[in-house]
Amino acid sequence: MPRLLHTADWQIGRTYGQWPPEAAVPLAEARYEAVERLAALATAEAVDLVLVAGDVFDAQTLSDRSLRRLFNALEGYAGPWVLLPGNHDAALGESVWTRALRLGLVPPRVHLALRPEPLLFDALRLAVLPAPLTQRHVHQDLTAWFDQARTPAGWLRVGLAHGAVQGLLAEDLDAANPIAPDRAERADLAYLALGDWHGRRQIGPRCAYAGTPEPDRFKDNDPGHAWRVDLPEDGGVPALTSLPVGRYRWLQWRERLEVPSDVAALLQRLAALPAATVLDLRLAGHLDLAGWHQLQAGLDAAEARLRLLCRDAEDLRLLPSTEDLQTLQADGFLGELLQSLRLQQEAGGPEGATAHDALVLLATALSAPTQVALPAPGQEPA
Repeated sequence: MPRLLHTADWQIGRTYGQWPPEAAVPLAEARYEAVERLAALATAEAVDLVLVAGDVFDAQTLSDRSLRRLFNALEGYAGPWVLLPGNHDAALGESVWTRALRLGLVPPRVHLALRPEPLLFDALRLAVLPAPLTQRHVHQDLTAWFDQARTPAGWLRVGLAHGAVQGLLAEDLDAANPIAPDRAERADLAYLALGDWHGRRQIGPRCAYAGTPEPDRFKDNDPGHAWRVDLPEDGGVPALTSLPVGRYRWLQWRERLEVPSDVAALLQRLAALPAATVLDLRLAGHLDLAGWHQLQAGLDAAEARLRLLCRDAEDLRLLPSTEDLQTLQADGFLGELLQSLRLQQEAGGPEGATAHDALVLLATALSAPTQVALPAPGQEPA
């Protein structure tokens, strides 16, 4: 019974320039580490073949060093690999693939599926039918040739493609590249290994998306896995086993804060998150001064502990209570100013946003501990 490891969408070379280097660099490095884990997993699971269903690379312009690092990462599994070009790394006339070949980086056990022709694995009595992309976007189904593909009698047929199964996935995918939903049945495939959808999803008994092995976006579609695929030699339905691979968790939280217990509950949840978390946190509601300070201290602590905390408090308002104003000793002009800013903030609009920022700055400054000036050396205290 041949055993395969199905993975896809490694996106090697992806960068995260929207974030500071201390977060962006480890997230980029995690993509190489995911490939190393896949190689170790292929060895541990004793698979016969690893299929990579497109987008091995994030772009055609990777450095030679990045290319070498990728092929070095494959060394943890000594069996055969099949790498398929996807929409990010299409098999152009001059591409990341031709450069890898020119540099002599591709060992014999790594098969580059650059052309739509069967790859035969005699020892497994298995034929891989690839549908490589030769440009980023196509409008015809590149898997159509599978139906008429000739393979040795009695051999298992496995399809390998990168694109969107028609009628089943969202319309905002990275590329069109349509794939017929019944291709596995029409082409008599034992299994159809797909890439492009970055989450894990089984389309049918013989067809599935592996998803990216290392999460890379705030989309709750179950990324961070690979499929172990056990193929019955009689062509029966394959057994799919999901194997975890990813290191980082990417989460999106939308929280509304109104009372002190809301802040306490949020900070407790933050404290329970593992350090290998990328969190997109958006806050709304309103807090008094004590709740505001408690929240900021808790967010600062979480930001230092998590891999990345993206916080958006644009819809969270500071509303100092009467007790806050008394505590701040903001009487006279300052008291009137705080009240005025509070009213402007509640009115909303651009002026309300400006008033909110001013209110936060003023209240924070007034609530800061008083700084006592120390005398200069040799000078008597005042």
